[in-house]
Amino acid sequence: MNEHVKVFSNSAIVIDRMVQLLEDEKIPSLVKDNIESARVAGFGASYYDVELYVYKPDVERVVAIIESFFEKDNSQ
Repeated sequence: MNEHVKVFSNSAIVIDRMVQLLEDEKIPSLVKDNIESARVAGFGASYYDVELYVYKPDVERVVAIIESFFEKDNSQ
């Protein structure tokens, strides 16, 4: 059985972009939105409290995709 591993945490906007990039590569992912969970429960949460999880065998590929995205973003 595959196990999910947290690979990244950021804002919902950035996580949504990461999910799109992973979908382009046919890599399944899971998003845990702690901001929305906290809001529903009546608590506050950090703006960067959205987490991206992927299956353990995909971690290396996902980290490379995330790093590539930020390298391209910083070079512009």
